[in-house]
Amino acid sequence: MASPRIAFFGSPRFAVPSLRRLLSEGYEVVAAVAQPDRPRGRGQKLPPGAVKAEAVSCGVRVLQPERLRDEAFLGELAALGPDLGVVAAYGKILPAAVLRTPRLGLLNVHASLLPRWRGASPIHRAVMAGDDETGISIMRVVAALDAGPVLETIHRPIGPDETSEEVERDLASMGADLLVVAIESLLRGDARETPQDESRATYAPLLRKEEGSIRWEQDAAAIHNQVRGLQPWPRAFPTLRGARVIVHRTTSDTRPAEPGGEGSAPRPG
Repeated sequence: MASPRIAFFGSPRFAVPSLRRLLSEGYEVVAAVAQPDRPRGRGQKLPPGAVKAEAVSCGVRVLQPERLRDEAFLGELAALGPDLGVVAAYGKILPAAVLRTPRLGLLNVHASLLPRWRGASPIHRAVMAGDDETGISIMRVVAALDAGPVLETIHRPIGPDETSEEVERDLASMGADLLVVAIESLLRGDARETPQDESRATYAPLLRKEEGSIRWEQDAAAIHNQVRGLQPWPRAFPTLRGARVIVHRTTSDTRPAEPGGEGSAPRPG
């Protein structure tokens, strides 16, 4: 079939490589739907999000609805006539009215090996849990959270000292490549959509700032995973002498403990 008209849903930097790849492959991206600009910093300025900035620089129409059920937005989206929707870290659940709009449905670039780590923070949760691998799943978007059938997956190991920020950069690029593979198979008509095993589903809720507080009663591995998993936000922070200290990095140390030494405690960096 002819190249599909694509509506792209994404907001943060993780989504930018996927948008770039679609454009470089010659797909017609009829709109980039991003979350509204939010005040940031002391000056409460409204800087554009990563996807919005990329779309503007590439001449792609940007839509930023406050509510995805807004009739004006739904009408504008339908008028663009998208054949396919692509979602990459958009940050909101898409309502049924949006799911019905593209005739080929929507594909999601999800940064985990589904059904493990469904939800908003899959990379951070994988690192915090001490997982030794993660990956990308390209799945069909359905009404339930990240529960649709999977078209493509790719695995990536997680190093013992890697941070979620480092893993995210790699997965963003891998996701862009795998997205094109999935779209091409969908257009050829030979895509294999594998249902997820609901009994194996785990969830990755949105990070909360208070999760950065280090509890010293945890073992060394848990603290190490907390520090590297909470990059770049909210970061891990113990309180020392009444002051909050930001821990940017620790290293794992599995050497036997010296008598009277610290053993395998993580070493802050």
